[in-house]
Amino acid sequence: MELRSFSKAAYPLLSLLGFLGILSAVAPLQALDGAVRRTGEVARTSGKGPAKGFAPFDAGKLDFGVSVAGVESTYRVFAFYVMPGDTVDVVARSLSPSPSPSAKFVLTSKLGTTTLGRGRWRFKAPAAAGLYSMSVVREPESESMTLNVFVLVPLTEVKDGKLGNYRIGEYPQVPLRGNPVYLPPRGVTKVTPGIAGTQVSPHFTLGQFLCKQEGSFPKYLVLREQLVLKLELLLEQFNQSGFRADGFGFISGYRTPYYNALIENVPYSRHTWGDAADIYLDGDGDGLMDDLDGDGSSGAGDAVFFRDFVEQLSSKAWYRSFEGGLGDYPPNAAHGPFVHIDCRGFRARWSG
Repeated sequence: MELRSFSKAAYPLLSLLGFLGILSAVAPLQALDGAVRRTGEVARTSGKGPAKGFAPFDAGKLDFGVSVAGVESTYRVFAFYVMPGDTVDVVARSLSPSPSPSAKFVLTSKLGTTTLGRGRWRFKAPAAAGLYSMSVVREPESESMTLNVFVLVPLTEVKDGKLGNYRIGEYPQVPLRGNPVYLPPRGVTKVTPGIAGTQVSPHFTLGQFLCKQEGSFPKYLVLREQLVLKLELLLEQFNQSGFRADGFGFISGYRTPYYNALIENVPYSRHTWGDAADIYLDGDGDGLMDDLDGDGSSGAGDAVFFRDFVEQLSSKAWYRSFEGGLGDYPPNAAHGPFVHIDCRGFRARWSG
């Protein structure tokens, strides 16, 4: 969700409930191992979050990376999106400071690939849209990464605002303020019941990002790799800070321009470009934001806590490539509290 104006939100200080049960001093949002970590421990043990003793969080990372069409993943499973007929390079590299001299990478794929060199391959994307899975194995450790490559349906196939019986609508033809990130996407992913459960990363599936509009399969969506990478990193940071959850709950992921207009949202919402999600941390699986601020209930304060947690991460060097919109929303009759996250490439902040 996005507001019609991006007025900068005030960032309230977070009250920290100390382990002695007294209200401590207010701390600025600084290091992860400081105020946020201590608050996370309180929320986990005294709020709705899972108690200690749960299995450790598994980030699903490997110590090598694989890039497809210039986008790199270090996760055991990740999805990439290419256009029909594209020439696509796949590059594997070790991230270990002292890689074994005997290590080598092996690509397994049903697509015709050409070896360009050590850990480098090239293939031509098929004309037919769909899912084409491949894997890269590092020998001799036999560590494997699954690459779920989706060949897109060109947006030019949308006729009268539809693909088949599924309403897509029309993208604005003039980019907002001339920014190319608002150009219409080149294509959309075709989603059938059989592939809706496909993992796009260790903790998220394709179907979680589907638009909530009514309609039968096949459905279509746009999903940028950058959003999924950002969600994985945020989830990892929450778990490292004392919270325990294996995913986020979703209020909204992708929205077709048709649905976006139907709910009277702004025409340039990043949801329609596939790099935005309205989410909440739900470690106990009850469908509501966990009690992040330690006040004993799920409410607006937890969305503010979530927003401020992400805000303090934005000062980190690794976050720069994930900069975008960040806004908090209180609960209402339709949904619980949540936070909007996107990867528009420039800073935008607000409160709903």
